[in-house]
Amino acid sequence: MTDENIVYVGNKPVMNYVLAVVTQVNNGANEVYLKARGRAISRAVDVAEIVRNRFVTDIEVGNITIGTEEVSDDSGVTNVSIIEIPLLK
Repeated sequence: MTDENIVYVGNKPVMNYVLAVVTQVNNGANEVYLKARGRAISRAVDVAEIVRNRFVTDIEVGNITIGTEEVSDDSGVTNVSIIEIPLLK
């Protein structure tokens, strides 16, 4: 897994991330990883499903990894959920 094949899902509209994944696949990437944390997790799942059902129908979802990260801010340390969804050609 290289940094080029990772799409970090955040607060932008879903179709921005779908376009990023489809562009990676069209440029010859055999695997693209969606990474998200916190509230963006549901958006990452939406991206994976839209790519799979509408744009690249022969792509498969690999082994999904979930976990927790500790994030420090002004009020101390908070646990944030993370997800990694591999899309494999």
